[in-house]
Amino acid sequence: MHTTINQNTWRPCEREITYSNVMSQQMRDSLWGKGNIKWSQPLPECLNTDAFVGTRTEIGKDDTVSTTFSMPFKSTEEMSQQTPLQLNGTHLRSQASLKKQFRWFYTNYVFTETFFCVGDTFQLADTLYADKALVSYWFTGEPNLVKGLSGAEASQKLSEIEPAINHWLNDNLLKVGFDYIVDHYDSIPAPPVSKERFVELHDSLVQFITAGADDFLSIMPEERVRDFFHSDAYDDFFNDETTLGKGLTGELSKQLNIFWFNVPYTLTMPGKVIETGNGILQPDGTIRYTFTGERLIPKDYTITATSRVTNIWAYVVTLIACIIMVIIAEKRKKKAAK
Repeated sequence: MHTTINQNTWRPCEREITYSNVMSQQMRDSLWGKGNIKWSQPLPECLNTDAFVGTRTEIGKDDTVSTTFSMPFKSTEEMSQQTPLQLNGTHLRSQASLKKQFRWFYTNYVFTETFFCVGDTFQLADTLYADKALVSYWFTGEPNLVKGLSGAEASQKLSEIEPAINHWLNDNLLKVGFDYIVDHYDSIPAPPVSKERFVELHDSLVQFITAGADDFLSIMPEERVRDFFHSDAYDDFFNDETTLGKGLTGELSKQLNIFWFNVPYTLTMPGKVIETGNGILQPDGTIRYTFTGERLIPKDYTITATSRVTNIWAYVVTLIACIIMVIIAEKRKKKAAK
């Protein structure tokens, strides 16, 4: 996603979304047979480009096709209200602003866009498993808890944080799965225990499933649930070919999608960039930000930059004023001499 801040007031900002994919056989045939391209592949779930008015398609190496959607906006506020990025089918909420700081010889442009936290997607708070600062550092890199540490010391610090974060995520995923089974318990043809007994066995079941495993994704939960109850009555919940299995996968995906969300954010500012926030200035003058779902877990994620535009007219006016003052001074000097 590329945002451009312009110097003019009639078109202060615009935004582009570029999506790349490998060309399908249908697209290739259309290209070489008719001289044009018809975009037929579905966009990823994180994009919604309905409001974008301009499109262009480019062909790169190895049959890579990139389609860019573009849209000008009357204000940064309007731009943020139409954020095309979405997570789990819901648009990400953001708030953008542009401030101009007039300083006669130059004007500073300060752009800020804040994307709001999505941590409430998880039922169990991460701060129950680790200190707030540790959680923030793990997901965002701030505050920098390894500043001044050696490589070995930094590695030790990270090794202390990772188990707590894995524990938090595992417990959240297990809770989602457990709650889903409870909510659909009446769909089980012949459960080995009653719904009430199943709820009572929560702690024992979770302990049995996670025994000896650090990563939930490495666990085969259907096998462990089957071994725990000595029954295959719950197998449908772990089979993506069944309605129950698709439903459970969908609920788990709502949390995992946050970790898979990754949209590089680039920004172009007018004039010379003098401050990039947490971004990196590129050789072409754009600023690149790492924008991932993980950064939205502990808190809001803010993108900000400041650039400076030289007011040439101010130098011209000042020069003219100086010349006029010199002329006036010379005239007064001559008059006084008479």
